[in-house]
Amino acid sequence: MTFQQQIQQGIPRELPQPKPYETQINHAPKRKEILNEEEKKLALRNALRYFEPKFHAELLPEFREELEKYGRIYMYRFRPDYEMYARPISEYPGKSLQAKSIMLMIQNNLSYAVAQHPHELITYGGNGAVFQNWAQYLLTMKYLSEMTDEQTLVMYSGHPMGLFPSHKDAPRVVVTNGMVIPNYSKPDDWEKFNALGVSQYGQMTAGSYMYIGPQGIVHGTTITVLNAFRKIKKSPKGGLFVTSGLGGMSGAQPKAGNIAGCITVCAEINPKITKIRHEQKWVDEIHENLDELVARVRKAQENEETVSLAYLGNVVEVWEKFDQENLKIDIGSDQTSLHNPWAGGYYPVGISFEDSNKMMAENPELFKEKVQESLRRHAAAINKHTSKGTYFFDYGNAFLLECSRAGADVLAENPTLGREFKFPSYVQDIMGPMCFDYGFGPFRWVCASGKPEDLQQSDEIACEVLEELMKNSPGEIQQQMQDNITWIKGAQENNLVVGSQARILYADAEGRMKIAEKFNQAIKNGEIGPVVLGRDHHDVSGTDSPYRETSNIYDGSRFTADMAIHNVIGDSFRGATWVSIHNGGGVGWGEVINGGFGMLLDGSEDADRRLKSMLFWDVNNGISRRSWARNEGAIFAIKRAMEAEPNLKVTLPNFVDEDLFSL
Repeated sequence: MTFQQQIQQGIPRELPQPKPYETQINHAPKRKEILNEEEKKLALRNALRYFEPKFHAELLPEFREELEKYGRIYMYRFRPDYEMYARPISEYPGKSLQAKSIMLMIQNNLSYAVAQHPHELITYGGNGAVFQNWAQYLLTMKYLSEMTDEQTLVMYSGHPMGLFPSHKDAPRVVVTNGMVIPNYSKPDDWEKFNALGVSQYGQMTAGSYMYIGPQGIVHGTTITVLNAFRKIKKSPKGGLFVTSGLGGMSGAQPKAGNIAGCITVCAEINPKITKIRHEQKWVDEIHENLDELVARVRKAQENEETVSLAYLGNVVEVWEKFDQENLKIDIGSDQTSLHNPWAGGYYPVGISFEDSNKMMAENPELFKEKVQESLRRHAAAINKHTSKGTYFFDYGNAFLLECSRAGADVLAENPTLGREFKFPSYVQDIMGPMCFDYGFGPFRWVCASGKPEDLQQSDEIACEVLEELMKNSPGEIQQQMQDNITWIKGAQENNLVVGSQARILYADAEGRMKIAEKFNQAIKNGEIGPVVLGRDHHDVSGTDSPYRETSNIYDGSRFTADMAIHNVIGDSFRGATWVSIHNGGGVGWGEVINGGFGMLLDGSEDADRRLKSMLFWDVNNGISRRSWARNEGAIFAIKRAMEAEPNLKVTLPNFVDEDLFSL
């Protein structure tokens, strides 16, 4: 069968042969056993309902073995035989170009070059899934190949509920992931519902089909690192940045450090992913000996090198060793997946990677104790460095939150509402006041033709637009504009593409609309092929996350999720090609609600109309909320937006004279 025929077939009419477990692939760790015997039967019934009864007798023992062996039913037998990667949009079967663009993005998320655990359908973060099992993938791709522009596919946590009649301006796909009732959003609830096959953790851009590999976070990390050095009034040249994690998202850190121009030390416990990042040239060197690492860092400091060094081992050892050696760390953070601390997101110091994985599955309570013990030790080592002048920031991975739950010394001496910890979130200090409040966030696009020359031309278009806008930009956003112009000019030489021909930059509503408009015109003129627009959920409007995206909201509303819900509703009727809303992305199940979108530009007048309507709302919804929270940058930005658009009328806050409270 051809690739197109396999897509159109969906779930095969005859059972494919079982597939061997490929040990060279980076697999998800075994999930802990959490189902009782009756629940295991329910999980098996849930899995078998995808298949005709005549296959149940053969599949039942196989699925039972997967559940016992891996803690989940992945249906490995049904992995496609074709290579998984983002093909040019023209190669996908179907009646709708929009649907084809979604197939392209799904395959990009599951590409071996992109996905963290491709055989388990996990894109990044240890548990950020596109689907729960391979039957869901096969059925979804079949539906997309049949869809017209008068239908909408409804996705329930990886399960394709089906095609429903709609209309051409409706989203082609509506995605929800993990949207369980709030009282059932504890970590063990995720373990149970996922094992039952009824819910999944979609992360941010995994289950919403908008992940573009680590490039997506390279840009944000570059901006963060640059501004962190600006905060301490030091040049990145010769400066030392220490952090951890080389996975799907965290793997961007050493690359970003190189672009920023500093020395980066990034610890990672997983040898496979460390090797992959080195092969991809996202990290320059791998070190396994702490004494050698110290010597290498000293040499780099003396020569003011720009270099990224991976330490294959636990980051706690790095912080402690650098303290013993009195090695000055300028800025520090952490990007282990602490949203998922008990299932592979964080590994305890003093226990090997293999033994940790075994303990995680066989003795989860002891593993939890060891993780919390390690977090206390981790925080203690960081405190020693910060007392010597290191600037440490939480990188939105729930590090400080989980440290506090473990009893580590991370709480502020005099906490205030929104400033409970002694260290700031990077959003509180950098991304919030410098970017999000002004409407700047991670706008991204994918050249659906798959042609590198289309990406290069789109880079040039974006750069021209930004340079033109900067001529008349107010002083408040000149730095943001210049950082992004510098970024896009160096994007090609930094070899950022992994998987699809994609790009990211930070832009405000005006920048996003102007760039998209120019793309659509270039497509109409035949200069480039179709383009998929999107963004990270980690943005101005898409996410309500009290310890990350909305951590610089101080009016008491940071635990509300109205903004994210309104965002996805507004995007859906303003022309998005697909929309998504998730529980849990980035900082953990039950800790955040986040939403995203995808939009296909095909050169049509319809696309031009939709992009202007949707992108304006997608950004200004969040600025409005930030303005109402009395954030000065957001008040400036929303006033500017109202001047540009007469139909926009936003309620502005009045300020109270603080002296009144002393009367």
